[in-house]
Amino acid sequence: MIRPIEKLVRAVDVTEGAGVTVHRTIGTPALKNLDPFLMLDHFGSSDPDQYIAGFPPHPHRGFITFTYMLDGHMEHQDSMGNRGDLRSGGAQWMKAASGVIHSEMPRQTDGLMRGFQLWINLPAAEKMSDPAYQEFSPEAIPEVRQGPLKVRLLAGEYSGMRGVIADPNTDMHYFDVELEAGAEFALPLAGDYAAFVYVYEGSATAGGSELPQHSLAVLGEGDEVRVAAGSNGARFICVAGKPIGEAVVQHGPFVMNTREEIELAFREYQNGQLVKKKAQMTGG
Repeated sequence: MIRPIEKLVRAVDVTEGAGVTVHRTIGTPALKNLDPFLMLDHFGSSDPDQYIAGFPPHPHRGFITFTYMLDGHMEHQDSMGNRGDLRSGGAQWMKAASGVIHSEMPRQTDGLMRGFQLWINLPAAEKMSDPAYQEFSPEAIPEVRQGPLKVRLLAGEYSGMRGVIADPNTDMHYFDVELEAGAEFALPLAGDYAAFVYVYEGSATAGGSELPQHSLAVLGEGDEVRVAAGSNGARFICVAGKPIGEAVVQHGPFVMNTREEIELAFREYQNGQLVKKKAQMTGG
């Protein structure tokens, strides 16, 4: 059964960091979360004045941030000594877990800055585990090319190949798909997994229904995702994952299971005790 579109969520402009505007779908009043996903921001501009101030040092606890750059590049520094430069086509996976303070500062390429940041929840048993950091160059990310179809595999398996990221808690799938006009993308998927599609170029349909550009389509029940490109082709991200099924209590940059745990995170941040252990950096 092909998964239909269950809900369309139009992006809402939100100001973050030092005044940067991002386009948010998950994490808005229309879609508070989509277990195991907590937030999706699409950032993009050809005007450096809109993003060059970036995201100065800020804390996280209790979840994973996953950043995928389409254009431009982002310099990363964190409280544990990790440094990185996320280039166009590259990906960054940061398990904040017990606590990380980091900065993300955009650097333009021909004036362009474009990409996505996804927040992925951690189960209660992992929220206070040691943080970890991985960064992958564009060249490290596998690609499947089949005629009018190109799929970049950031996480999960497609056509016998696996992406660079493996999340044992959610079995996350994250694909950047490019289709020529009229071509189709099909993905077998377990029926209990949450799934969404976000079209950022061109036009497409899912389950026979239109996918508006810059809107997130939550996919309903079924065992296959099928997306067809319109007359101008399409580029989109297709993301899926196994729900965690636990209480989510979120306040700003902290996501825990109880209000008391959130209050503790704020106290520890204010007292300079948020960061517990240095992350381990890996990648390719």
